[in-house]
Amino acid sequence: MNRIEAMFAAKREKGERALITYTMGGDPDLSLSLKIIKTLAEAGADLIEIGLPFSDPLADGPVIQKAGQRALSNGVGPEEILELVAAARRELDLPLVIMTYLNPVFSFGVEKFFQRAAAAGADGLIIPDLPVEEGEEVAEKAAAFGLDLIPLVAPTTGPKRLEKILRQARGFVYCVSVTGVTGMRERLPEEAVELLQRVRATTHLPVCLGFGISRPEQAREAVPYCDGVIVGSALVKIVEDYAQGSISRENMLKLLAERTTALKKALGGA
Repeated sequence: MNRIEAMFAAKREKGERALITYTMGGDPDLSLSLKIIKTLAEAGADLIEIGLPFSDPLADGPVIQKAGQRALSNGVGPEEILELVAAARRELDLPLVIMTYLNPVFSFGVEKFFQRAAAAGADGLIIPDLPVEEGEEVAEKAAAFGLDLIPLVAPTTGPKRLEKILRQARGFVYCVSVTGVTGMRERLPEEAVELLQRVRATTHLPVCLGFGISRPEQAREAVPYCDGVIVGSALVKIVEDYAQGSISRENMLKLLAERTTALKKALGGA
């Protein structure tokens, strides 16, 4: 049983939902990025997604796009993210997943990237622009290195395509709450509930909801329908406030911890 499987199994046993948090690797800089990852873990995150910055992030909303640009301007690329994952793994036991796009992986070399990611201590990968038609071969290569390739499905994903995606899925299924990009939204969309119900009826894997969840109330609303929630932009925005000079380093870390703890409690965690 790998770290992702073990984490969800433990959550099921306790009757809790997993809190998955996202942070852009290298934002605002590599040293502070590692501190942010540790802060999220200590505040209650059950799994952390670490973004690999890319110049054309099709699935990212404005907050995460700007975070990626800040990281890129610091010279952060695949090598630096792999080193960041390795540094985090030396201090943390929770699952770590790299969120990236096809271009950086292919440019680095697919098998080389997977080998290095596994050696660094990553547990899985999320590649939003990987089409299901090409996914099987990539998933097999990832699995050969012990990495889960975690798919995204959207409200617009039809039944046949959903079945094809789920046949390749490992780790958990990332359900996108709305059609569009990441970002904070006011409430949980009705189509998100329908999607979660469809996916849960089709797979034995844990089903998690992301894109738009920013507040504990939204996380609590999703609890009956999923195995976990994914929060990204709301946390990255706090880092942006620091990068823009609106808050101090200490306040940034404090706010990240407070938001993470509040979300954790909303999901039934201690």
